[in-house]
Order: sequence, then C-alpha cells, then structure tokens
Amino acid sequence: MRYWLFKSEPSAWGWQDQVERGDSGEQWDGVRNYQARNFMREMALGDRGFFYHSQDEKAVVGLVEVCAEAHPDSTTDDPRWDCVDIRALAPVPVPVTLEAIKADPRLADMALVRQPRLSVQPVAPEAWNIICQLGRTEGW
Repeated sequence: MRYWLFKSEPSAWGWQDQVERGDSGEQWDGVRNYQARNFMREMALGDRGFFYHSQDEKAVVGLVEVCAEAHPDSTTDDPRWDCVDIRALAPVPVPVTLEAIKADPRLADMALVRQPRLSVQPVAPEAWNIICQLGRTEGW
C-alpha cells in the first residue's frame, strides 16, 4: 500500500462533499499537471490518502482510499489526462495544519513543504504515521 495527499479548495470541493459521495466515491478530476497525473497513474486500489483543504484552512482534514485506478478524466476530451476515484474513510479528529507540518522537522522532506502547489503528491510511510499521530487518528 502507498500513501498520497489530495489537495482541494474547500469552496470548490470540500471534505463534506467527499463524505456525501459515500462508498462509491468520486473521481479526482480536473488535474492538469503532468507530475500529479503521473502520481495518479501509479495509484492502486486500496492506497490511502490524506484529504487536504487548501486556501485559508490549509490542513489535513480527512482520510481517503483509492477506489478506482487511473482512467480517462471525464471532464475533458483530451486523452492526456487521467484521474482516480477516491472515497472518504474517516475525518481527522484534530486537523493537521500546514503550519504544524512545517514546524515538525521530521516532515521537512514532504512534497507539501517542498512543492506546495502540487495537487496530488506522494506521502512517505513515516510521514503518514506522523501526521496520523498529530491528527489523533489510527491511520486505517
């Protein structure tokens, strides 16, 4: 199993929107960055991810699971763009802010710190465990 982070502007698609999709999940569409697209192409069923609210909140707020592997993005006719489907697993009891992540030297190598604009990014297992601890979640 691998771990990921999915960034979303809560005004466009927030954690509650994701939760409301239920077990069927929702495609993570509209990504138009080659590196982020390539990360989605690497994902496998059952991979876990953090749901991250960008903009004002800037925090990990939920845990998600990849429920459909990479497939064509239905929001475009351009065959270069793929997406995955994700479903909500659980909220993070204590949202883990970007400020807290940046303040923890163990997380200094995270893509979220080094490449903050990347909307889909890998998370190392060690970083996954640390953020789950900070958020008081079991990490599923």
